[in-house]
Amino acid sequence: MSKTLSIFQMCQTLFVSRAGYYRFRETPFKGDPDMGLRHQIQEIALEMPRYGYRRITRELLRQRVKVNHKKVLRLMREDNLLCLRKRKFVRTTDSRHGFEVYPNLVPGLLVDDLDQLWVADITYIRLMVEFVYLAVILDAFSRRCIGWSLGHTLEEELTLDALRMALSQRRVHPGLIHHSDRGVQYAGTGYTDLLKEHGILISMGRRGNPYDNAQAESFIKTLKYEEVYLFEYRDMAEAKTRIGHFLERVYNEKRLHSAIGYLPPAEFEQKLIQKTPA
Repeated sequence: MSKTLSIFQMCQTLFVSRAGYYRFRETPFKGDPDMGLRHQIQEIALEMPRYGYRRITRELLRQRVKVNHKKVLRLMREDNLLCLRKRKFVRTTDSRHGFEVYPNLVPGLLVDDLDQLWVADITYIRLMVEFVYLAVILDAFSRRCIGWSLGHTLEEELTLDALRMALSQRRVHPGLIHHSDRGVQYAGTGYTDLLKEHGILISMGRRGNPYDNAQAESFIKTLKYEEVYLFEYRDMAEAKTRIGHFLERVYNEKRLHSAIGYLPPAEFEQKLIQKTPA
C-alpha cells in the first residue's frame, strides 16, 4: 500500500523550509533570457579574472557570440564582476595582477599525512536567476573538504571565509603548504597575510594551467555532477543549504574515494588518527 508524504515530511526530506515551499509554489518564475550569455561570461571571468567588459566582449565575439559591449557591461555589473581591482599592491612581473606570485611547491612533494597540503579553488554556481560563487579548501591527503564559502561576489572575502573555516577545524603543522592558482583572491595581501600569520607556506600553480591544481579541479567536477547539476537552486539560501549538506554530510562522510581505499574522507581520517601512536 503506497503512502503519500505530507508537505512537512517532503520539506524535511529535501531540506527545504515549509515557508520556502509555499513561496516557491505561489511565486511565478520568470526565466532570464540572458542566462546562457551570463553562463559564458562567468566562465571567461573565472578563467581570466583580470578581464574587463571590453576584453570579455572580444572573447565572446571570438567564440562567435554576437553581443554588444554595453550589454556585457550591464550583465557583469549585475553579477558583481567589475569590482576585483585593488589599488595598493606590491608590483611583480609574473602576474596579470599586481600582487606577489609565489612558486609552485607541489611538484615532487610526497603527500603522506593530514594537514601537509591544502588545495584551494573557486567555481561558480548557477541559480535560477543569478550566479553565486563557491570557494573550497581540501586536505590533499584525505580529500576532505575542510573549508568552504558561498557568496555573491568574487571579492577576497569569499576565499577568506573558506580559509577561516579550515583554520578553525584543523591543526596547522610546521611545513603545511597551501596551494592555489594565481587568482587575485588568493594573491591578495589579506589572504596571504592570514596564511603567513599561521606559518603556512604559500604555493601557486602556473598561469592558465589547470593541471597544477588537478585535485581541486577534480573535486569541483564531482560537486557539479553529483549535486549542482541535479538541482535548480531557487536562491542563495537554498543553494547554501543543499551544497553545505552535500559537502559536509555526503562528500565528507558518505562518498567513497578510490584514492583512499574506497572510504569516505571522514572515516579515512578517523582510522588514520586511531593508528597514530599517542
